[in-house]
Amino acid sequence: MPSITVEPCTFALFGALGDLALRKLFPALYQLDRAGLLHADTRILALAREPGDASRHLAHIDSQLRQYLGEKDIEVEALNRFLARLSYLHVDFFKTEDYLALAELAGTEQRLIAYFATPAAVYGAICENLSAVGLAENTRVVLEKPIGSDLESSRKVNDSVAQFFPENRTYRIDHYLGKETVQNLIALRFANSLFETQWNQRYISHVEITVAEKVGIEGRWGYFDKAGQLRDMIQNHLLQLLCLIAMDPPADLSADSIRDEKVKVLKALAPISAEGLTTQVVRGQYIAGYSEGQSVPGYLEEENSNTQSDTETFVALRADIRNWRWAGVPFYLRTGKRMPQKLSQIVIHFKEPSHYIFAPEQRLQIGNKLIIRLQPDEGISLRVMTKDQGLDKGMQLRSGPLQLNFSDTYRSTRIPDAYERLLLEVMRGNQNLFVRKDEIEAAWKWCDQLIAGWKKSGDAPKPYAAGSWGPMSSIALITRDGRSWYGDI
Repeated sequence: MPSITVEPCTFALFGALGDLALRKLFPALYQLDRAGLLHADTRILALAREPGDASRHLAHIDSQLRQYLGEKDIEVEALNRFLARLSYLHVDFFKTEDYLALAELAGTEQRLIAYFATPAAVYGAICENLSAVGLAENTRVVLEKPIGSDLESSRKVNDSVAQFFPENRTYRIDHYLGKETVQNLIALRFANSLFETQWNQRYISHVEITVAEKVGIEGRWGYFDKAGQLRDMIQNHLLQLLCLIAMDPPADLSADSIRDEKVKVLKALAPISAEGLTTQVVRGQYIAGYSEGQSVPGYLEEENSNTQSDTETFVALRADIRNWRWAGVPFYLRTGKRMPQKLSQIVIHFKEPSHYIFAPEQRLQIGNKLIIRLQPDEGISLRVMTKDQGLDKGMQLRSGPLQLNFSDTYRSTRIPDAYERLLLEVMRGNQNLFVRKDEIEAAWKWCDQLIAGWKKSGDAPKPYAAGSWGPMSSIALITRDGRSWYGDI
């Protein structure tokens, strides 16, 4: 990371003993400290409902931090410096009197950053109590997803926060927006005329966005069964990626210029009709199968499961954007649990040349692809057609990559985790990587019509074996248009 000046702050982490805080947020804060990006006077307050001796809770945070970091990332001096910043405070999020100790610790000299790693139902109460003890004026609040379960509930959550905190001090996190490759989408598109001049319906055939997870529920049944894959992944992560791929050039790199263009894309998404639910959308639920050679249970066989659940663990759909740039270009979105591999990638398929002069049997190979990988190994690859090597090959074609692999290219530089970048930008007061209220509402409005359609039709999710790429109908969804999912094996 380059040298960046960050003002001192008090970072108050609500829900500090939860999985997100222990697995992601404390390690990210440590890495910022290790890189010299936390001001010497910055303090970190771990706030949670669990009573008891503070030293015991701090020791637990320490042990979990070491576990999630691993030995290679632990520098004793940096770790000791980080732990010295840390204090624990027992707070019942609904009791105003518990916030008095926070107000005393936080004081008024430094900016307070309040990170809500809690259920969204608690956001309003926390904001009200922060205001009640005089901590609203110089505070930025950070909201974790999911914000609501539909348009109506998301408005209630956002309105409860907005009573005390204006939009310019509200930071809604989608951790995908902090990934290095996602950030590179802006540079790739708008700093390279090679791509931007062809980034439209004249030159692009279709776009794929896949976010596949190998894991199942991992003990999150209580949350996930109420949400499902559409709410959990499509409404935020995949639609945000779609927006960055599809948006028009912003006037500048300011937060509102970028977010204005993303909102335009969401508003231009064509609604999916009742008939389209059977041809443009596939929802599935995994059954027992195999992952990495091991037998794994189906969704309805997971611990504490509701055996009558019709919650989807897989969604594939075709989205169409009604504007000049993307008229007639389908966006195929796919996400699911218990897939064959952990994979997040965007594939831009360019149209083939209008005049073809090579061997007829090779025609299906023609067509350049820009592959943007978010995980497991971040990088960008452009597949181009070249002549195969050898005296006996004639003009036989082969497809090969022009490749930028971040971990290989920048061997001497550690690629920051998405949360590191996002936390740093909150401290800097930069909202570029955060989601505005009208973005949330536009995304929910589009997803709500799908949810309503499913409820009305009463169709159950289609089964697919764990370790597969989803229901067979998800393959039919794209082959119906004469295409196939890239890279499926």
